[in-house]
Amino acid sequence: MAKNGDPVLRLTGLNKSFGAVHVLHDVNFSLQLGQVMALVGDNGAGKSTLIKCIAGIHPIDSGQIEFDGRPVTIDGPRAASDLGIEVVYQDLALADNLDIAQNMFLGRERRKGIVLDEQSMEEAARETLARLSVRTVKSVRQQVASLSGGQRQTVAIAKAALWESKVVILDEPTAALGVAQTRQVLDLVRRLADTGHAVVLISHNMNDVFEVADRITALYLGQVAADVSTDEVSHGQVVELITAGRSGDLGLAPQVAAESI
Repeated sequence: MAKNGDPVLRLTGLNKSFGAVHVLHDVNFSLQLGQVMALVGDNGAGKSTLIKCIAGIHPIDSGQIEFDGRPVTIDGPRAASDLGIEVVYQDLALADNLDIAQNMFLGRERRKGIVLDEQSMEEAARETLARLSVRTVKSVRQQVASLSGGQRQTVAIAKAALWESKVVILDEPTAALGVAQTRQVLDLVRRLADTGHAVVLISHNMNDVFEVADRITALYLGQVAADVSTDEVSHGQVVELITAGRSGDLGLAPQVAAESI
């Protein structure tokens, strides 16, 4: 059984083009269970494309994807979900007219004969929130329409953790939140990793990145400029990797960085 520290997802030499535009160039990217990997890069660096390749939305042109140590083909979102990959996009994909439990099982409802097994779903939703130490929602029967932005993000993350997922990808989870709500979500991101998930955090907020991430992968114009431990780099170095592909001795070779411009 895989445990914290074990590699769960590895991309090797991944390439993706849209027509004549080469978006991802020989990308190597790996995740370990129990860790938060921050994926950073400027707009147009390829972050969204990379995540959509992992999620099965975009087919890759070349390269290899390994999951749990074996080569896999992710040919659609269902294939990604079946492996144990869940993505929480910025729009959260929650239904305001349903309660928390109904949202967590939306599209994957449990049934008892021909009727919904409401009790089983409610218990599973409650257990998942308890496992993640979520104390910001009063009841899993609360309507999502009544929740704050931080509570909505919490529900979306818990929904991703419910499905025996090993990899959870979070797209700018604190982008529209205030200070207190950001604190709640960052705590939840850390707990998600501590309960054995591999977490990808996409963020432009360097304070958030340095607070919860164990490692940082910086993309520069579709190439991996660096994959480093968070405690080995400074805020300034990461900003330089994002904007120039290089910081001192770290990053792309000077000629490669120049040719990418």
